[in-house]
Amino acid sequence: MESKLQELKTHLMEINDLGSAASILHWDQTTYMPPGGAAARGRQLATLSRLAHEKFTDPKIGKFLDDLQPYEESLPYDSDDASLIRATRRGYEKATKVPPSFMAEIQNHAAESYQVWTKARPENDFSAVQPYLEKNLDLSRQLADFFPGYEHIADPLIDFSDEGMKASTVRPLFAELREQLVPIMQTITAQPTADDSCLHQTFPEAQQLEFADDVIKRFGYDFERGRRDKTHHPFMTKFSIGDVRITIRTKEDDLSEGLFSMTHEAGHALYEQGTCTDYEGLPLDGGASSGVHESQSRLWENVVGRSRGFWNFFYPKLQSTFPDQLGDVPIDTFYRAINKVERSLIRTDADEVTYNLHVMLRFDFELDLLEGKLAVKDLPEAWRERFQADFGIVPPDDRDGVLQDVHWYAGGIGGGFQGYTLGNILGAQFFAAALEAHPEITSEIEAGQFGTLHDWLKENIYQHGSKYTAPELIERVTGGPLRIEPYIHYLRSKYGTLYSL
Repeated sequence: MESKLQELKTHLMEINDLGSAASILHWDQTTYMPPGGAAARGRQLATLSRLAHEKFTDPKIGKFLDDLQPYEESLPYDSDDASLIRATRRGYEKATKVPPSFMAEIQNHAAESYQVWTKARPENDFSAVQPYLEKNLDLSRQLADFFPGYEHIADPLIDFSDEGMKASTVRPLFAELREQLVPIMQTITAQPTADDSCLHQTFPEAQQLEFADDVIKRFGYDFERGRRDKTHHPFMTKFSIGDVRITIRTKEDDLSEGLFSMTHEAGHALYEQGTCTDYEGLPLDGGASSGVHESQSRLWENVVGRSRGFWNFFYPKLQSTFPDQLGDVPIDTFYRAINKVERSLIRTDADEVTYNLHVMLRFDFELDLLEGKLAVKDLPEAWRERFQADFGIVPPDDRDGVLQDVHWYAGGIGGGFQGYTLGNILGAQFFAAALEAHPEITSEIEAGQFGTLHDWLKENIYQHGSKYTAPELIERVTGGPLRIEPYIHYLRSKYGTLYSL
């Protein structure tokens, strides 16, 4: 049995190598590739995707899994070998339902569509990308239909990112959260808006990056196993446990853009760098779910990076980096500025109170598009109407409206957004558990020390990769299921102090 398992691992590592090669090509496309390479890049990604899918759906993988089932059943549930076989079987059963040629088509179209979006957004040209989005929608529906028996057409797509979740479980969770968030937003936005002009001066990019690099090094991000580059839409990518990269976006007239995109993506990267090295190249090598992964980016970006204790330590350093811009700005003013709550247009720039309303809007649109209730051509107008209803403002153009997020233009429609809000909820729940185990974390953050928090997260979450499903992991780490109460308590405590709620 051990020999068979080793042979299975060899095959799985080869499949992982193909996926990593595709990830490198995608990273290059979004960072340094000249526009003229778009057509060939789509073909290259499609080829690698097809080859990886063909290798993973080879019947001999299924034979290995069948042969290994008695061995799996003889082991403790949470042993590494049993977990690997179990995770591989889940992935195999899903993958064998989808033809390799279809996966290649999705990859090819996604690469082509992304390139069109990078030009269409700055030019405010929804018409240019509309036919690509219509095809993305059609491909997403076809993908879902490879998994018959669903309650809602979005269910298989949601399950890809957050296994076990369905539209019927996400909808009531979001409704419950919305009921809590809207009154908080209304109370805060009825007050005078916080002055954030201190963030909108001229901040040279080189100094921004130097400061942010120091922050994420202190978090625990290992530049010997990673690097940082610029892109249109920030993301983290992983080619191996020893090569986990982040990409960011900076603005010289907005200090928060680069800093918080850096801390956000570093949170993802810490997760991947912290995975057990024994899982390298295997299905256990990766996060438990989209929501769990996002919990780490939001925890480090917001719960830590926008906290008062964090800035009690870092603000003097930031002032010395930008003495002309911030030398005379009190820390109270700066702290209120980076936690300003307002009805805003851009999801990635949104504050913690309103952010989830942006996610819910997109999630609802995905369901409407997949159900056929909303046509792609009508999406810009529907976006404006919904935005006015939810936020009381209307996007002045599609650039800051329906074109702002890359997700629908570089991938499928459905399952791509719920993880952000699940991550916010889980980030607070995990942080509360960490504080219960180590109350000293709060004072350590104020001293610029993050080792205890990072070590706790690595021990309880990172090292396990995808050994456990998200519900299993949440239960192990927090002693119960996903709950919104810690998140609401966190928001009310923090913003109650800031805005006298």
